[in-house]
Amino acid sequence: MSTIKNPKDSLTVMTQIVMPNDTNQMNNLFGGQLLSWMDRCCAISAHRHCKRQVVTSTINNVAFKNPIPHGAIVTIEAKVSRAFTSSMEVIADVFLEEQRPNGARIKANEGIFTFVAVDQLGNPINVPKIEPETELEKERFAAALRRRQLALIIAGKMEPEQATELKALFYPEESQQ
Repeated sequence: MSTIKNPKDSLTVMTQIVMPNDTNQMNNLFGGQLLSWMDRCCAISAHRHCKRQVVTSTINNVAFKNPIPHGAIVTIEAKVSRAFTSSMEVIADVFLEEQRPNGARIKANEGIFTFVAVDQLGNPINVPKIEPETELEKERFAAALRRRQLALIIAGKMEPEQATELKALFYPEESQQ
């Protein structure tokens, strides 16, 4: 697949309001409910990138930085940060708006998901490459390869010596030789 896409092509924005049945005993959004919303938003983003059926492979990192109270408006923005052979890393940024006159929009959470494009039999298929444009997209693109290398090392699918991007991060003098 020789098509090259931009992260903005996969941008997906979902907005929800936190209702009483979405909250825990502290009157804040259940973490599991937020994960469900993020997974759906990221799945749509991955689909927009490759225009194929996708499945969640991993949830690499989710940071619950701020509680999201009952009544808050939650907006999730997801974009593909990097495409590999059949997988795509998608980053979701979660913002909340409190329903007050000065209800500022603040970043509450974020998460990194990996999706795999599959055919009708569930077999992995190739996805388009991605070319980042903005500085943030370029940072996320570069970091995605380091995260992937680390995951492959942990899974025993890559030797640490082969993780050139990780080595460059920890041993920059060696990478300049």
